[in-house]
Amino acid sequence: MTYEQFGAPVKSTEVALAPVEELVQSRESHKILERATMRLTTTLPAVRVASCDARDPMLAATTLASQLGRDRLGCVLFFCSAEYDLGRLGIAMQHVFTGVQVTGCTSAGEITPDGYGRGFITAIGFDSRFFSIDCALIRELDQFQLQDAQEVIDGLLSSCRDARLAPIKGNTFAITLLDGLSSREELVLATLNSALGTIPQFGGSAGDDEKLANTHVYHNGEFHTGAATVMLVNTTLDFRVFSTHHMVPEDQKLVVTKADAESRTVYELNAEPAADAYARAMGVAVEDLNREVFALRPLGVRIGGHYFVRSVQRVNPDRSMTFYCAVETGIVMTSMSPQSLLESVRKQIEASERVVGAPLVTIGCDCFLRRLEAELTGVADEVSDFLRHHRVIGFNTYGEQFNGMHINQTFTGVVIGQPDAGFEPSSG
Repeated sequence: MTYEQFGAPVKSTEVALAPVEELVQSRESHKILERATMRLTTTLPAVRVASCDARDPMLAATTLASQLGRDRLGCVLFFCSAEYDLGRLGIAMQHVFTGVQVTGCTSAGEITPDGYGRGFITAIGFDSRFFSIDCALIRELDQFQLQDAQEVIDGLLSSCRDARLAPIKGNTFAITLLDGLSSREELVLATLNSALGTIPQFGGSAGDDEKLANTHVYHNGEFHTGAATVMLVNTTLDFRVFSTHHMVPEDQKLVVTKADAESRTVYELNAEPAADAYARAMGVAVEDLNREVFALRPLGVRIGGHYFVRSVQRVNPDRSMTFYCAVETGIVMTSMSPQSLLESVRKQIEASERVVGAPLVTIGCDCFLRRLEAELTGVADEVSDFLRHHRVIGFNTYGEQFNGMHINQTFTGVVIGQPDAGFEPSSG
């Protein structure tokens, strides 16, 4: 099942709501201080990638800088473990990357140049000859309205236009990063989507290594909670924004008969305690409901002919259930079961490669429950090898974002094509 939306002749977005696709490229791989071979088809490092697991914040920042280099570095996007001393890391990143825009967030696991990692900081550096990028911080998510969104997007568009790198239409996409425990993703994303118009958007909700305590986004030298960042990317390179999941619907239907939409808590399913009804549908005892069950047996909501996963975050003492995504009284939820996690991503990235040609890098937002599923089913190493081989860089999220929607248990991202051989960028 796919939904397609095409922009300029090559740029496109697509959501595949059952299976997905494959393939990517980067420049340098680093685990501690080792370098991997550069494999670009041109001599121009339009994107460089880096990672480090050094725990000292200044050492981590300087290690990233040494890998990314300073020549033509216009922007850095990073994802880091919440185990870092974030106050010190924020200062270190600002000091080391003075004069460079830096944005990022904490994660529930990292996708490094070597595949899956934990306890890392991984980063992407963008060459200003190929990318015009501007970033903004949204602080008060509760109060965010359309006028605010329009002002944010207008400001970012103005910066990109001033760079005169490429026309906005068909050459621009947005990356959003939100506090993953704010419960405000739906409001902010829908509002931003209205302001973005036809510009494709994707992103992820920040994590905290599965502690579910504090998640942060980074902007202008500081980590913030209860906030979001918007990164507008204008580029001369071809790209494809996509989203996919590998879950298929089953026969079990559960009607939400009592819920609190504000806290994403369902108190009753089919007029009985939510945990009781869910456990019975999954064929397990209420006492056995845990994150493994949540990862392998989520629920879904049908919207416009497609199923969107609604992942369970926890079972509460009163047998209610809190979700990672929007729920409200009256919706019908369907039990879901997994197909091949790896095959869905492979299909999507292969389709992207057919659109953009040889890939430069894929920025991936991969739900942490997908990684948990891969670990539970014994395919984590295979998935990690795939991500490494196809040069995916990103993080494990508490939720993904695609064209104004907040979604769960997906792999969502952008594949960026390489510069044409012989291409001479402007020196400005």
